[in-house]
Amino acid sequence: MPENIFKTIKDPDEASDAANRSDFFKSYNCDVDNKQSRAKNNATKGKLDIDKDDVAKGLGKLVLTVVEFLRELMERQAIRRMDNSSLTDEEINNLGDTFEQLNEKIDELKKFFGIEDDDLNIDLGPLGKLL
Repeated sequence: MPENIFKTIKDPDEASDAANRSDFFKSYNCDVDNKQSRAKNNATKGKLDIDKDDVAKGLGKLVLTVVEFLRELMERQAIRRMDNSSLTDEEINNLGDTFEQLNEKIDELKKFFGIEDDDLNIDLGPLGKLL
């Protein structure tokens, strides 16, 4: 690498050398800028390209999966309690109305996010399907 390209130039031959060195550094900087620009473009075109709609749908899918899982757990608990006769008729009616309303809201959200029932059944690998 040149010793000192910023020294004062007195000799015309030195001026030519300095100009060549200056061109070298300009092209080097330009090349670095191009590489950085290409890296940014590749990042935005590749794995980091995130679409707002996809993020919203993915988050909706995650939330609905958790809600659906909890709904099924609560229904099973309610059925167990009915089988054990630990619920009054009024509590059973309230639970039925609540689960019906919850199912309607879940269906509305599925339509909003464009999610099917099968989309909520996450594969847990060796454990099998979630729902």
